[in-house]
Amino acid sequence: MHPTPIACGAVSLRQTLPKARFLATDDVIASSAASDWRACRAGDVFFALTTADDDGHERATEAIERGAVAVVAERLLPIEVPQVLVSDSRVALARVCQALAGNPSHELRTIGIAGSAGKTVTAMLLASIFEAAGEPVGVMSSLGHSDSIVQQPPTAATPSAPEFASWLARMHVAECKSAVLEFSNQALAERRTSGIQLDAAILTNIGATGGDSFSPRASTKITERLFRHLKSGGLAIVNSDDNRCRRLLAEIDGPCLTYAIHGEADVTARVLERHPGEQTFLLCAGDETAPVRTRIIGDPHVSNCLRAAATGLASGLDLETIARGLEAVDRVPGRMERLECGQPFSVFVDAADSSQKLSLAIKSVRQVTRGRVFVVFGPREEADPPRRALLGRVIERGAHVAVITSHEPGRKRPLAATHDLLDGFERPQKANVIPNRVTAIEFALDQAGPGDAVLIAGRGDQEPQNDREVACRWLYGHAQEETTRPRFRVIG
Repeated sequence: MHPTPIACGAVSLRQTLPKARFLATDDVIASSAASDWRACRAGDVFFALTTADDDGHERATEAIERGAVAVVAERLLPIEVPQVLVSDSRVALARVCQALAGNPSHELRTIGIAGSAGKTVTAMLLASIFEAAGEPVGVMSSLGHSDSIVQQPPTAATPSAPEFASWLARMHVAECKSAVLEFSNQALAERRTSGIQLDAAILTNIGATGGDSFSPRASTKITERLFRHLKSGGLAIVNSDDNRCRRLLAEIDGPCLTYAIHGEADVTARVLERHPGEQTFLLCAGDETAPVRTRIIGDPHVSNCLRAAATGLASGLDLETIARGLEAVDRVPGRMERLECGQPFSVFVDAADSSQKLSLAIKSVRQVTRGRVFVVFGPREEADPPRRALLGRVIERGAHVAVITSHEPGRKRPLAATHDLLDGFERPQKANVIPNRVTAIEFALDQAGPGDAVLIAGRGDQEPQNDREVACRWLYGHAQEETTRPRFRVIG
């Protein structure tokens, strides 16, 4: 991990880490920080982190040889430079990174989003709402990072503590009024977000997902950390449709705003109509209502809109501006993304890779489909067999035609994962097993007819050779064949 790219000068570790114990010095003035001994440079403060692969405490000597002037650690080390002993080196690193960056979250309207699903789409909706209000906004999400001027793809699935600090500082320099941050379970569990103070904390839902190793119980404990980031008077925004989220309401010490589709809440919605290409719902907040028409379908997206709307209202925006911002997001790459290439059937690409997400995605497609629903899916090989079997059960119950394939394009040996998936089927012989993912997608598209729908799930816009590109290439090629084929041919 490299030193924090943006710094405001030097900071006192005595002030930044008041509970720390200082050895061989009364204070350490830090101008840069590093947690990878190989990235240490002259003048750095080295933070000894313990990971699954390495123990930074055993690398302190190498860090000092490379120029580290002090070491922050969780235990006493036999070294000659000043030491700062803390209970958690990860928390210390994150707080020092934020201090080096000038604690930008104190100056920005900072919004954190956590939960098992919906974080990325909610972040995009919120950014669109603030943009509709004419306010510059910065975003950190799994789709990319932006300081309202420059946009870059993420360097990793979860930003490091220095990355959080660096991008927040960039947003402040770019004169953003708001910062929207996606907090993954991993970021919260590893304390990478420590030092960030939130004006609003959004909890989408709590559940086991295919993308991490946390159980629902562990996810609940980890998610509780989100609300500890709230500033004095900061607002919690909670999904009251989710049972686990509702249980947390009694433990939130401070202002709270709830949203729901199926129950009572401060912000609610009533779906008016649904079609394959759009849905319309009535957004309700107190005595105010506003119709919202969005091209992204399904109840999960309505929930995404509700939490974004609740945050917009809490930020002082009017309902008309909020509705305009919600409607401006007509697609999110790989998230219930509808592909329209002139074909007589619907095609959706979604990143759903857990049983819960996949079930909701299939339900959303079935609600707007009068014909058959094809589901193309390949399980992750790192998922455990019981989870794969549960995915198979979801597919069999929801799809009219199941097409089972590999998760990774070009994977040569997906059979073990495929067998686990088929264990969840009551009639596995009914499934179409096509190991090559590209061939499987093309098979489903070729079999679909007018009024049908094809859901390509599990990868979304992941590279290489993402599902959207594969489907569009086939659809456009097929459309070209249809338009160039003669309607009448005379023989003889």
